[in-house]
Amino acid sequence: MAYDNNDRQMVKGNWECAGCKKPITELPFEPSGGRPLYCKDCYRKQRDNNSGRDFTPREPVKGNWECSGCKTPITELPFEPTGDRPLYCRDCWKKQRN
Repeated sequence: MAYDNNDRQMVKGNWECAGCKKPITELPFEPSGGRPLYCKDCYRKQRDNNSGRDFTPREPVKGNWECSGCKTPITELPFEPTGDRPLYCRDCWKKQRN
């Protein structure tokens, strides 16, 4: 099934493009969160410029944690844990996702 752009309801307003400063009078979404808004041309330019980004792998965070599922020791994580959420080893994490 092809996505038909004409089915999307446009939101009318009075905004300014963060790139070229041209007026924007309608958008395919309700803007929120204070994020910059772009006209179609500036959005495409920005999207095309970002498509070739080189993503550098993150360094793992080292520590001594315990899996909340099976109590296996965890010594590396791909993020800094905050302590307010459970931590899972790779096997338990996969089980939680299914």
